[in-house]
Amino acid sequence: MQEIADVGFDVGLEMAELETVGACLCGAVRFTIRGPLRNVLACHCSQCRKSSGHFWAATAAARDAFTFQSDDGLSWFQSSKEAKRGFCSNCGSSLFWSHSGKDTLSVSAGVLEKPTHLIFGGHIFCDDASDYYPVDVDEGIFETTSAGPCGSKNT
Repeated sequence: MQEIADVGFDVGLEMAELETVGACLCGAVRFTIRGPLRNVLACHCSQCRKSSGHFWAATAAARDAFTFQSDDGLSWFQSSKEAKRGFCSNCGSSLFWSHSGKDTLSVSAGVLEKPTHLIFGGHIFCDDASDYYPVDVDEGIFETTSAGPCGSKNT
């Protein structure tokens, strides 16, 4: 997921301020997040689609808000010059997206235990969305791509 300068902590999105627990499918990676979480954004970029099997829905928090109870299975893949993706090497769960220049760590919303108290915030990189699903632009769009504004196709 690509970090967007004008999305997240600076745009006044609703924040959940609870202790949030997350884990991969097999439990080899378990963590707690203490503090505010950004609203969930759905990233439709090709890297997120290929690493997750669909678009990637993620929230984010300050890096220092994460405490790992277990990170035995945590592996990282350098997916671009600036970003890497964290996943469980045991079960394959896609867990994290980390940009080297950011103080936040994105985490897959689907690996967080309920209740998350999160709110869906919108879509990013819609012009890179696959052709088998529509993107509901009424849910909110935060980013444009070199191909044009989000929602210009597949809507």
